[in-house]
Amino acid sequence: MLDVLIRNGRIVDGSGSPWFRGEIGIRGERIVSVRHAIRDETARVIDAAGLVVSPGFIDMHTHSDLRVFAHPEEDSKLLQGITTALIGQDGLSVAPIDDASKPPMMRRVSGLLGTYLPEWNWNSLAEFLARLDSLPPATNTLMLIPHGPIRTAVLGWENRPATPEELARMEAILARAFEEGGMGFSTGLIYPPGMYADRTELVALCRVAAAYGGFFVVHLRNEGDHVLESTREVAEICLEAGCPLHVSHLKVAGKANWGQAGKLLGLIDSYRQRGVEITFDQYPYVAGSTMLDAVIPPRFHAGGTAGLIERLQDPAVREEIRRIQDLVTPERWENWVSLCGWDGIWVNAVATEANRSAEGRSIAELAAATGKRPIDVVCDLLVAEDDAVTMTVFYGCEEDVRAIMRHECMTICSDGIVGGKPHPRVYNTCARFLGKYVREDSVLSLPQAIRRMTSFPAQRLGLQDRGLLREGMVADITVFDPDTIIDTGTYAEPNQHPIGISHVLIAGRPAVEDGKLTDVRAGRVLRRR
Repeated sequence: MLDVLIRNGRIVDGSGSPWFRGEIGIRGERIVSVRHAIRDETARVIDAAGLVVSPGFIDMHTHSDLRVFAHPEEDSKLLQGITTALIGQDGLSVAPIDDASKPPMMRRVSGLLGTYLPEWNWNSLAEFLARLDSLPPATNTLMLIPHGPIRTAVLGWENRPATPEELARMEAILARAFEEGGMGFSTGLIYPPGMYADRTELVALCRVAAAYGGFFVVHLRNEGDHVLESTREVAEICLEAGCPLHVSHLKVAGKANWGQAGKLLGLIDSYRQRGVEITFDQYPYVAGSTMLDAVIPPRFHAGGTAGLIERLQDPAVREEIRRIQDLVTPERWENWVSLCGWDGIWVNAVATEANRSAEGRSIAELAAATGKRPIDVVCDLLVAEDDAVTMTVFYGCEEDVRAIMRHECMTICSDGIVGGKPHPRVYNTCARFLGKYVREDSVLSLPQAIRRMTSFPAQRLGLQDRGLLREGMVADITVFDPDTIIDTGTYAEPNQHPIGISHVLIAGRPAVEDGKLTDVRAGRVLRRR
């Protein structure tokens, strides 16, 4: 007996091949037939007439590490067709961690990951993943091993190279986390403490990742004026370490750099020809989102959040930062003010009601309304909110987005940071990709796009039984209307779910039916094998 039969749909199987007609039969959590269903009694029939049936979408970059504890129903993922997501990004996450590092790390990631839990009652990666499994979550979760907690356990928040003994300790912590199921090693080279690591440290840790069949996931040191140099930096690290590289949210930032995507992709291709396995993810927007403190130059972050907040209360420090941002005092860093302007930097979310009115407004607008200098608006917000502020930055152009999207090594990501008035990508990434860029703009064919959302990220993650509609595969499936699927969220009103997603199945169980969430929570933690 079949548990589910999906009939009358156009099957886009995730391989990149053209669609075909077929019926998908599911028994338990597995697909048992594709072309022609087994003719026996079926418990549930889904009529997919006029719809596309594809593997469930895989989000290669998200920040739901803690939100899932408050919202295990995972609406922001399921209602856009996402069935599996990768957390532990940018080197800033919650495990493995020691007790001494928990308070400063909780403070550091409060804007990025939220403050959904009053305490973290785990230390090892295995303990954290077990907590996730116990929920259970509505979607599948995989985790990267974050650089930040490992480094702070050994060096604290110091801005200096690791000694050989300290590096050996970090290698041991990373190795244990891989043994406990971590998929790869992540860092963020614009964020403390990852920004303090030198080449020796990163090569050594990438060698550990490679030894366990993992890969290196990195937020580049600079995505604007020095994006080529920053890409070359991490490619050379992986070339030396023999480790695959995955670049987070590949982009070209800043008007002065628009049109440079071709050079960036050519550089990536040149390293692939030299034997470095390089992939990347992308969200389909010309604006991004991160923590507001990224507008503060790196050296002011020494000592973590405590050090930063103390410095930002000094008027002389604020003036020094302003001069650097305004290019009066030259300093080499990723300067979001010069890349976007204060009118292109919007506040997404704050932690307290006192500053709720700042959400959805640009720093320029807030400065005009309060009579403050923009730098004082930023510093006052960061101090008042104890650094728990996120922003949207308008940095890009459509030409570069489309060029990056066309590359065969691209995978999809939401980079979802939920809270306040977030970037609309949180809820709408997949629908925008399929509605705007595939149907309306014909940047990619539908089979090509589905491959970038399913089998290709599954390949990068080493998932052997997901990402394709094949007999024997786990029945993670998304059914959508190719004629109507579209994003509805805007930068002004981002908390909107897309339209066009009909059904989502996780391990053969319906998590979304007729566009609405069910009470099914069939997700699980997927660990490195």
